[in-house]
Amino acid sequence: MAAEGQRVVLITGCSSGIGLAIAVMLARDEMKRYYVIGTMRDLKRKDKLVEAAGDAYGKTLSLLTLDVCSDESVKQCVDSIKDRHIDILINNAGVGLVGPVEALSMDDMMKVFQTNFFGAVRMIKEVMPDMKRRRSGHIIVISSAMGLQGVAFNDVYSASKFAIEGFCESLAVQLLKFNITISMIEPGPVHTEFEMKMFADVSKKEYVGTDPETLHHFRTCYLPSAANIFQGLGQSPEDIAKCTKKVIESPQPPFRNLTNPLYTPIVALKYADETGSLSVHTFYHMLYNLGGVMHVSLNILKCLSCGCLRKTSHLTNLTHTHTCKCGLR
Repeated sequence: MAAEGQRVVLITGCSSGIGLAIAVMLARDEMKRYYVIGTMRDLKRKDKLVEAAGDAYGKTLSLLTLDVCSDESVKQCVDSIKDRHIDILINNAGVGLVGPVEALSMDDMMKVFQTNFFGAVRMIKEVMPDMKRRRSGHIIVISSAMGLQGVAFNDVYSASKFAIEGFCESLAVQLLKFNITISMIEPGPVHTEFEMKMFADVSKKEYVGTDPETLHHFRTCYLPSAANIFQGLGQSPEDIAKCTKKVIESPQPPFRNLTNPLYTPIVALKYADETGSLSVHTFYHMLYNLGGVMHVSLNILKCLSCGCLRKTSHLTNLTHTHTCKCGLR
């Protein structure tokens, strides 16, 4: 139970990855400003969270069962919280889907929307009336840079994130009247079990029904490029947790929060051209024509971020004979 003065934080999807990292970071806050309620569909998967939380578990962190795809589960979870009082709702639960559209089933596509869009909407609908009555609250959605810029072969996932971005952007205007803030956290690639498992599964699928040319592009252009991007630009769940905590503690939390500054020019490129053609054609050339160039560019960005290139002017740092502290050869 929350102590006096603590803010109650409910987080969905805490069994691993970003949700786990946020729950642990807030629960282990040195000033003990938060009482965290971590949720997951199956509490049998709680071990990693409990271990990471350490002595915070049972003190500033408790766990509840919650399936964001179930009206009944959502209501039962919120009803079990004292006075249904939630100061901060963090919608983190999500699923991914990658591959050529013609090979993806409608059921799989709908599951993505059921979790990524309707799951977040379901949580907001349940918690929002109480926040309105108290005229106080902060709703946070772990969205994605793909909710701002579509990415090839991530069509359905991007669409689900675009949908929740539009929903929240509309709702944020109304909720300001009730002193309730909405914030979107928009990561680029993040190294999580969720992402790694998805890529492993994707590489094994046959994608029946896809024409040979599209399948070739998917396997030889997209997958290698995606691997390079994760290596060169990927953040950790802890990076996203730090950004989320910073937003929570901001006196005026921004609506949109890109966690990776390297994605700012990518998003700006889209809005620089009102026709949309510039970003579409740029990404086309990056994916299909600049495979090798993209790999080198990402390596440079990674080296710059770790500082090894700032210490020398020799381009030999990018050769195969050099190993920098970021691990690139």
